[in-house]
Amino acid sequence: MLNYQKINPLPPENIQKRNAYMIGGGIAGLAAAAFLIRDAHMPGENIHVIDELDVFGGSMDGAGVSEKGYTARGGREIEEHFECFMELFSFIPSLTDKNRSVLDEFRELNIEEPIESHCRLVHKQGEKADFSTLGLSPKNAMELGKLHMLTEEALGTTTIEQYFDSSFFDTNFWYFWSTMFAFEPWHSVVEVKRYMERFMHLIGGMNQLKGILHTEYNQYDSLILPLITWLKEQNVCFDNNCKVTDIDFDFSNNEKVATKITFLRDGKKHKIDVKKDDVVLFTNGSMTENTTRGDIDHPAILNRSDDKGCFSVWQKLAEKSNDFGHPEVFCNDIDKTKWLSFTVTLKDDDIVLPHVLNLTGDKPGMGGLVTIKDSSWLMSWVIPKDPHFINQPDNIKVVWAYALKLDVKGDYIKKTMSECTGREMFEELLYHMGLQDRIPDILSHTVNVIPSMMPYITAQFMPRVHGDRPDVIPEGSKNFGFLGQFSEVPNDCVFTVEYSVRTAMTAVYGLLNLGKQVDPVYPSQYDVRVLVNAAKTCLNLNKLPLKDIPLGKLIKNTEIEKLL
Repeated sequence: MLNYQKINPLPPENIQKRNAYMIGGGIAGLAAAAFLIRDAHMPGENIHVIDELDVFGGSMDGAGVSEKGYTARGGREIEEHFECFMELFSFIPSLTDKNRSVLDEFRELNIEEPIESHCRLVHKQGEKADFSTLGLSPKNAMELGKLHMLTEEALGTTTIEQYFDSSFFDTNFWYFWSTMFAFEPWHSVVEVKRYMERFMHLIGGMNQLKGILHTEYNQYDSLILPLITWLKEQNVCFDNNCKVTDIDFDFSNNEKVATKITFLRDGKKHKIDVKKDDVVLFTNGSMTENTTRGDIDHPAILNRSDDKGCFSVWQKLAEKSNDFGHPEVFCNDIDKTKWLSFTVTLKDDDIVLPHVLNLTGDKPGMGGLVTIKDSSWLMSWVIPKDPHFINQPDNIKVVWAYALKLDVKGDYIKKTMSECTGREMFEELLYHMGLQDRIPDILSHTVNVIPSMMPYITAQFMPRVHGDRPDVIPEGSKNFGFLGQFSEVPNDCVFTVEYSVRTAMTAVYGLLNLGKQVDPVYPSQYDVRVLVNAAKTCLNLNKLPLKDIPLGKLIKNTEIEKLL
């Protein structure tokens, strides 16, 4: 958003008497509540955030105590051109200094402690692997160039493995890409295209995670907690343990008007009558829906229940209107959308973290993701900034890891990851770190290892076409909108906090006719400097004098060639 668009809208008519209902208490619903207060001038007490869980924050979680172990299902990647995200946290006060914003402290942290990996890949039980280049052949690079030029309509439901040559999956680019964003070969190549264009300005530093930003603590403590704190100060109503089961509509006069919300609380059915000038915003899918957890002695058992939470509600809504999308595209094949992460809690550790520091050369929080190239599970780990939880004692350390191949046997533990206890997952990780001989010593001071099985964690990457994800504001809608990862935002990337916040801003500004522009997606793919740098990186031209490269080859399949 340019400065000319940064207006303070006039209060919409009758705003003091209107109500808003956020169905889903993740970052999208919380952001929508914040924009309703700041931009629509809605009183906080008129806003209701409804969630079936007892803790708000959705997928951006982080919890535990030192005696029983900590858990975080995973953090979302953030970079400086997440314009809607930055706008939101520019007016949310810090928990430590009300005169500063969350954005102020977040930016300061990343200036002082930027992420720059010195060990992005390892193999052979604790040896650094070469991660100096993307390892793309000219053919692979040209495939990426062609992907940039093709339209989403032309690509349709093409998968990544259908689009790329088999050699692509042996490149460093694929190891970086798949583990950084959690892409699988059977996912949509359209989402790869969106990511490539959205983050093209980062491709030059992708092998070292340059440009990726991190928070002081886990993302719940650093982002969700201050946001909830501010919303509560504005008297927003938080209604937890409420399981919404349906939303009724009036479809007369070619309009879509939400009229009633049905939910269960303490086993009893309740209804909320909704007026035409109220607002109902529904998060119609969750990456972490039906998460199950294990511990050091027990695996996390995959939940295959027909009750899919918010997906099940979405399925009911989709039967009422063709404009409400097609949830079955995303939530009907759990084996293609699941993965496992696990959080390790160590007490008085003098083995693991010193070993990792010596191996990688990166202090906790400043190296980012490390991927094990020869792991049968395709496992990666992170040593987060210490402490990772607000209540974490000095002698407690945390390690986080995840894997993409859950149903093959491990290299040290001869079981599939899905079958493993937390202890067995950690043993497999220690083996690949080069700590096989120290496993008994390390386990003796391991407080807990908590695995989290997430059936739908990559559901948003499943192959899709236009209309499978509903528009944030469906055609004809007067008071209803969709939020989150399973609504459609042109040109932006799912599996990011930015996407969720953008849907919130779009819904609030549009449904209340505020006349305020939503921050546009950062258009890096139209910057000639970015295009040239991306081409040089993908073609590995940095080691060759550019005067020896024919101009036609340098600009082939790029926007420059298209313009010429």
